[in-house]
Order: sequence, then structure tokens, then C-alpha cells
Amino acid sequence: MAAAAPVWSVDPRTGKQREQVAVEATADEVDAVVRAAHAARGALADRTVRAALLRRAAALLDEAGEAVIEAADAETALGPGRLTGELTRTTYQLRAFADIVDDGAFLDVLIDHADPGLTPPRPDLRRYKIPLGAVAVYSASNFPLAFSVPGGDTASALAAGCPVVVKAHPDHPATSELCTALLRRAATEVGLPEGVVNLVHGFQAGIDLVRHPLITAAGFTGSVRGGRALYDAAAARPHPIPFHGELGSLNPVVITEDAAGERAEQIGAGLAGAMTLGVGQFCVKPGLVLAPEGETGDRLLKSLTAAVSDTEAGVLLDHRMREAFLDGVRTRAELPDVEAPVTPGAGGEHTVSAGFLAVPAARLATEGPHDLLLEECFGPVTVVARYADEAEIGAVLARLPGNLSATLQLSDAESAGTDDAGRGARLLAEVTPLAGRVVVNGWPTGVAVAPAQHHGGPYPATTSTSVGGTAVERWLRPVAYQDTPAALLPPELREDNPLGLPRRVDGRAEGA
Repeated sequence: MAAAAPVWSVDPRTGKQREQVAVEATADEVDAVVRAAHAARGALADRTVRAALLRRAAALLDEAGEAVIEAADAETALGPGRLTGELTRTTYQLRAFADIVDDGAFLDVLIDHADPGLTPPRPDLRRYKIPLGAVAVYSASNFPLAFSVPGGDTASALAAGCPVVVKAHPDHPATSELCTALLRRAATEVGLPEGVVNLVHGFQAGIDLVRHPLITAAGFTGSVRGGRALYDAAAARPHPIPFHGELGSLNPVVITEDAAGERAEQIGAGLAGAMTLGVGQFCVKPGLVLAPEGETGDRLLKSLTAAVSDTEAGVLLDHRMREAFLDGVRTRAELPDVEAPVTPGAGGEHTVSAGFLAVPAARLATEGPHDLLLEECFGPVTVVARYADEAEIGAVLARLPGNLSATLQLSDAESAGTDDAGRGARLLAEVTPLAGRVVVNGWPTGVAVAPAQHHGGPYPATTSTSVGGTAVERWLRPVAYQDTPAALLPPELREDNPLGLPRRVDGRAEGA
């Protein structure tokens, strides 16, 4: 029998192994942790305990913040400043889901009393949502905290009452182990079994996990290729399960000629900041920018050139991603009519330098080799497509797949709806079908954790949202009870509402 493969923590700044963290999980070990998660379902039934778990997990992460940030920085090179903000976001998110659990509105309680006078007669119906069961979570490379072990998928699943098995990302295994230990400690401190949170390592373990018959759903953040393979595996099971994946996004930006005329320098500088933030490794990085030809567009590109040229070289999450970035920009730059006002490439032996490519928008309006420019390139690069008129904007937008975000940079008149052409409203209507979040006169980087947030979009961007309170809905399913004796009803559905839940009764908010 072959020895289990070691799992190493690697320093992306040097490419050298730091320490062996674990070994890849065997099929038997995956089975054991899934069964432990499955067995912990009943322990999560109490909403009060679930809320306490989320708050205690946040407190322990805050207390261990220095060690967590040090471990994450050593494995990702994202820097203490960025990671401090990410940890704050992560613990805020855990506490926000605890508040959602306390409120109880996510249970979506509906009660329709019997009414024999209706045609057809209506029986007594009481509906709410229950947790699916043990779920699988696949960590993201670029967010070792907020979209990994203690991130939004885990937090929302625990809030729903679902135990979690996390498949660690190979770029930050030590951070994953540390965060898992803190979450499991939080569980025991509030009286829950450790099995409510579990961790496995290894590519094959990830496949075994999504195929396990006791896993009821999966959440994923990563590449289109990896996410689609898991999506297909989830669908091919004897009993298919929901797969909630964030797979990739180009995040188009449209800059109108009037907007460029008003503030070309400001837009150019803002775009440079957005596309190079985190060394271009944000899932909402603007990857395609439609900018006007002519003098105003030239001013914008001059500003963008200056700002990008001042950006220091940075370290990507691993050397495999670095090679993919270098190959990607090289291949794109070799296409006909593609220029590189600032050439992206190798900044050093272990770093990359930011840059951008420029191309006539007409090259993207029809199918051809330039379609490569309509695919995400992970890293600090964007493509600026220079358009001649609105028709070219529409032709390019019509060829785009689904996205997490779409951004409009509009003039004052276009934003106010007072421009003669109604261009602002028309562009807003044009980009809305392409994205889950539309940004006007801002930049998509930075995804606020808020009840109204939606971090999703048409395929391949995502299949649902992993940010905001509605993320909890992914791990629930509705069940209705018909003419069920009062003594047998769950407390959530009893007539006297002993849990004080927000409910709709006979079509109206209770108490309204």
C-alpha cells in the first residue's frame, strides 16, 4: 500500500517548502470525517447553540489573530495589511450570520389555516425550511480566511444547521489547519461535537468528498475548470446534490465618452487601483474595459499608464499561477492589433509586474482568435477595448458570458438621467443581464458583507451567492406539514409561536 502523500506549506515568495502540515486524506479517512459530520447534525438543531458557535468562533479567531495572519501571510504573500482586513471581514461575517440565526426570518415560516369554503378547499398547511445535512466546502486560493475554512460558505452552512467538511486549498494548508482547530475548539466550548467542522487535504479527497452519499450539497470558489469538474461529479451521483460554485468572472467595465471627458484622469487611476489590488487576484478584478477612441480615451489611457507603471511588482499565490499568468499575457499580447502600453510580465524570479493590453473593440465583436481576450486572466492585467460608437459597445457586451459584476462609469448627466440620449439608463439595462452586481461610478473590488449584497451572477460566474445573509438559503430545503396535529408540529410552526419567529399567516405578516 502506497504511503499517504505529504501536504506541504510552501512560501510563494521563494517557492520553497516551509513545513509538512498533514498528509492527503485516503478514501477511508474522507468517509470517516463525513460520517462524523453526518452524526453531528442533531447537535446543530438548536438555533441558540448555533448562534453561540458562530460568535465563539469569531472571538477565537480574533484572539488568535496575530498567529492566523502570520500563517496566512507566510503561505500567500498577501501581506499583513490585506490579511488583517480579511480577518476582520471574516469575523464580522460569522457574527452577522449569528444575528441571522437569532432573528429566524431565514426559516421562511408560512402558515395557511384550513379554509373549507375555498374552491378547492384548503387544508391546514404549515411550511418552513430545514437544513440539508452535512455539506462540503472547497476553499479559495485568493482568500485564505474569508472564502476558506472560516469563510462565508462555512459560516452560512453552520447558520443553516449543516455540519461542514472543508477541503483545504493546497496554497494555504497550515492556515486551514489552524482555523479548523479554532472552529472545532469553539464547537466544544459551546457544547457541540468537534464533528460539526472537519478538514481534509488532497485532490482525490476533494473528488471523494463530493461523491460521498452522505454529503448533501457543496460550495466551491475557484476556477471554471475545477468547479465544472466538481459540478459534473455532483450531478452524476446516483442522488445528485446542489452545487454552489463561483467559477470565474471577467467583470466588464464600460466607460462612456462623456464620463471620460469629465474625469479621465480619475477613472484611469481608479481602474489601475482596482485591477492591481491584491496583485490582480480578486475575483471581481476588472478584466475587460470598454473605453472610447479619440482624445478623451487617450487621456484616460495616459492616466492608466502612469498609475500602472508606478505599481510595484508582486508575488502571486503560487508559482503555478505565476507561470499561467506569464503564459496568458504572452499569448494575448501576440494577437493581431493588440498593443501593450504597459507590458505585464515577470517582475523578478518570483514576482510579476502589472500591465494592460489595448485592442480595437471591433476585434472582439465577432468570433475569432481574439476571443481569448474575453477569458479571465488571473493576475494584474486588464484588456482595454477601444470603441468607436455605442454599437461597438453593444456588440462586445453581447458576446460576454455571465459575470459577478459589471461596472459603468457615467457622466453627471448620464447618472442623473438628464442626458439627451438616455445613455445611462440604456447601458444599465444592457449590462444587468450579464452580472449579479452592477456598480455605477465606482469599482467592483470590495464586496461588502450586508443583507442586500449579492456575490453571484449568471454562469460561469456563480450558481448562487456566497456573500450576504441570503447565502444561508443554499443549505436549506422547504417542507410543508398538512393537517398535522398540533402536538406533533415543530415549535417553529405551532400556533402560539413559542420561539417568537417572524412568520406570515394567511398571507400576512403575523402581528401586522
